[in-house]
Amino acid sequence: MKKIIFYLSIFAFFFLMSSCNKAAGEGGTSIIKGKVYVENYNSSGTAITSKYFGQDVDVYIIYGADGTYFNDKIATSYDGSFEFPYLAKGKYQIFVYSTCFNSQSNPCPSGQETILVSAEITDNKSTVDVGTITIKD
Repeated sequence: MKKIIFYLSIFAFFFLMSSCNKAAGEGGTSIIKGKVYVENYNSSGTAITSKYFGQDVDVYIIYGADGTYFNDKIATSYDGSFEFPYLAKGKYQIFVYSTCFNSQSNPCPSGQETILVSAEITDNKSTVDVGTITIKD
């Protein structure tokens, strides 16, 4: 009798685990990638002084479409590229911070603004490229 209960409990456990749907986040087989491009401005923010792919720029990811706090952070590589691996199917938000030059039409007291890009992984073992995200510095 104990063996039957034992085997039934193991069967129930595996049955329940296989029927669960994974939420967005780690533990998958997909990748979200992109690049960060930097436009350097003069001190008044009126003219671009240089342009390049950003090295060592922090890029953040939020698991889910409604999240408000980042779940992971990565720095860009030497060529401005970034990659978040091992993601499950779902919706994500990628964001970086950009310098904000205060003006009457675009006030930002902190001096930074958020550049937010949405992404969705619909298939396992896939790569979603969010393209190039341009920031000001």
